Amino acid sequence: MTRKVWFQVGVGILLALLIIKYFIEIHWIFSPLVIILKAIFVPLLLGGVLYYVTEPIQRFLEKRKWPRWASILTIIVGLIAIVGSFGWIIGNPIAEQVNKLVKNAPMIGASISSSIQEVIYVLQNQDNFPKQLNDVIEKTADSVQDIAVVASKGLVSFLQSIVSVSLLAILIPFFFIFMLKDHEKFAPSIYKYFSGERQQWVKKTLSEIDDVLRSYIQGQLQISFLLALIMYVGYLIIGLEYSLLLVIFAFFMNMIPFIGPWIAFTPALIVAVIQDPVLVIWVSVVTLVAQQIDSNFITPNVMGKSLDIHPLTVITIILAAGNIAGFVGIIIAVPFYAVLKVIASNIYDQRNAIKKKATKSV
Repeated sequence: MTRKVWFQVGVGILLALLIIKYFIEIHWIFSPLVIILKAIFVPLLLGGVLYYVTEPIQRFLEKRKWPRWASILTIIVGLIAIVGSFGWIIGNPIAEQVNKLVKNAPMIGASISSSIQEVIYVLQNQDNFPKQLNDVIEKTADSVQDIAVVASKGLVSFLQSIVSVSLLAILIPFFFIFMLKDHEKFAPSIYKYFSGERQQWVKKTLSEIDDVLRSYIQGQLQISFLLALIMYVGYLIIGLEYSLLLVIFAFFMNMIPFIGPWIAFTPALIVAVIQDPVLVIWVSVVTLVAQQIDSNFITPNVMGKSLDIHPLTVITIILAAGNIAGFVGIIIAVPFYAVLKVIASNIYDQRNAIKKKATKSV
């Protein structure tokens, strides 16, 4: 019986639960380590993203006999130039739209207040409505309240993340530069402790994890940029106000697969309602067209089958991660799952290989 798969899986689950139980009971021992990890997590994450974005450039330069220091210096100067040019080009339009938003804030608040007063009036007079209509109103009100609570939590988490990134931004260049300088030493520093077939398995697993992270980060950034560009063109055509601010917000939200574009749709919808209710239709059309272009042309060509994760699985992972770790959890949920999937797949393949080898020997 001990050789049965179900028995081994059951024992593994029980051991994992026991480890988790005792880990929780002595969590105070690990509190200093957790504080340190929290302090370096965000800059390490952003440094890793920059590394995977610029690593192809470094590889291209070094194939042409550029020394490591020259390739790193070129990448850093190039990034500074790109950021500076980007700020110079869109800095004034962003400042104008921000000033306009601040100037129109009282009007926007009055419009929202007026809408709330209308809703209150409807709710106060709902005794005169048919029972079926009252039921629909109550359900809609409950749904709106739930959405508002979730949105407010997400906004708070997002703002907290922005503040954390700002405070720790000085660490990002250090992680980024050391990744560019010593990235080839990371895997050997791990698999050197193993030998034989086990070392080859660890080496293969680390290589596949690196490929998955590279494919996801590079692909998701390309998709997000192209989607933001399509939406910006659409917003300009329909004449939506604050289009540049909305598109910058959409760029970051589009990095969240499937759910991100709909999060970005919400502020655009609010602006459309305030500016001209007819624009709600056109904003919806722009979003729908962008999504169709993304799902049928951009994502299949950029990402392909690199992750091979079902959309329902992605949505479930994102929702769970959002409840557990907030906005940062949403961002890292999919690549974290992809890494775990690679590890589990390699463990399963290694187990089958050992089983076949043992059977063949017998």
